[in-house]
Amino acid sequence: MVPPAPGERHLRNIRQLTFGGNNAEAYFSASGTQLIFQRQDSVEAGCDQQYIINTDGSGLHRVSNGKGRTTCGYFYSGDRRILYSSTFAYSPACPPPVDRSRGYVWPLNHLEIYSANADGSGLRPLTSNGAYNAESTVSPDGKRIVFTSTKDGDLDLYTMNVDGSDVRRLTRRIGYDGGAFFSPDGKHIVWRAWYPETAADSAQYLSLLAERLVKPARMELWIADADGGNPRQVTRLGGANFAPYFTPDGRRIIFGSNYRNPRSRNFDLYLVNLDGSGLEQVTTDPEFDGFPMFSPDGRKLVWASNRHGREFGETDLFIADWAE
Repeated sequence: MVPPAPGERHLRNIRQLTFGGNNAEAYFSASGTQLIFQRQDSVEAGCDQQYIINTDGSGLHRVSNGKGRTTCGYFYSGDRRILYSSTFAYSPACPPPVDRSRGYVWPLNHLEIYSANADGSGLRPLTSNGAYNAESTVSPDGKRIVFTSTKDGDLDLYTMNVDGSDVRRLTRRIGYDGGAFFSPDGKHIVWRAWYPETAADSAQYLSLLAERLVKPARMELWIADADGGNPRQVTRLGGANFAPYFTPDGRRIIFGSNYRNPRSRNFDLYLVNLDGSGLEQVTTDPEFDGFPMFSPDGRKLVWASNRHGREFGETDLFIADWAE
C-alpha cells in the first residue's frame, strides 16, 4: 500500500502497479480485471509499446509488436480485442526525439490505428492515410471509436465503426481537438481543446502543424453530443487541462491540470461539474498526476503519477479504491 498525500480524501488503499520506466494511459477492460497501457522500459531510452497488466499488478506482458512507437490502447468487443496506434508501418524504428528549440511541443507522428486480438495476434489496420491517427477510445455499446486525426489538415475529432468504416468528422474549428471519451450512456463526449484567439496564434499553430508538431501548453475541456453537436466549453482555468473522463454517474468530469502553475510539471487530478462549477482537487502530491479512469463498476480509480519514483521523470501506474 502507498499512503495518500495530505488531502487526498477520495483515494483509499492506493497500490502501485508498475515500478520503473514510463507507464501511462492505463485503461480498464470491461471486466475491470485488466489494464492496457503504454510503457517505455527506460525513462531515457526506447519507445512506448502496449502492455496489459492485471489490476493486482500481476501478469505484465507486451501485446504490441515491439516496432515503432505506440500509444492509446483500449479494450473492446467484450475484451476479446484491443486497439492502439502505432508508427511501425511508416518506420519500424523508434521515431527521433522531437526538437525542443521551440519549447515544449508534441510530435504528431505518422500513427495509424490498429485492431488486434487481446493477445496481440490478428493485427489489422483501421486507418491507412499517412496522417496522425490516435487518441482512440470506444463507445459504451462497443460500436463506435472516437479518435483524433490530421487527415483533413487539422487536429480534429472523428468517429468510425469498430471495423474502420463510416468515418465521420465531429469538429471543424481550427485548433487542437483531442483525447475524447464517451459518457457512460454514450450520448456525449468530453475532450481537450485549444483554439487560436488571434491571427498570431493561428499562424503559429498552423506553422507547427505543417511540421507535424503541436504545443499543448494551453487546453480547456469541452463536451458535446456524441455526434459533435451542441459543443460547449466546460473549464476556463488556464494552463493545460487534459485527459478528461466522466465519473460513473456521468454528472462530473475527472481530469488532470496544472492550472495553478501552468509553467510547472505539477499536474493534479480534479473533479468538475459539466457546467464548469464545483471544481474539486483530488490529488495533492507535488509531482505529476494524470490520465485518470474509473473502473467499470465505479469503485476504483487508476491513474499515472511520478510519485515515489526511483529516478527523475519515472511515471508509474497507481490504483485506489474510490471514496465518494
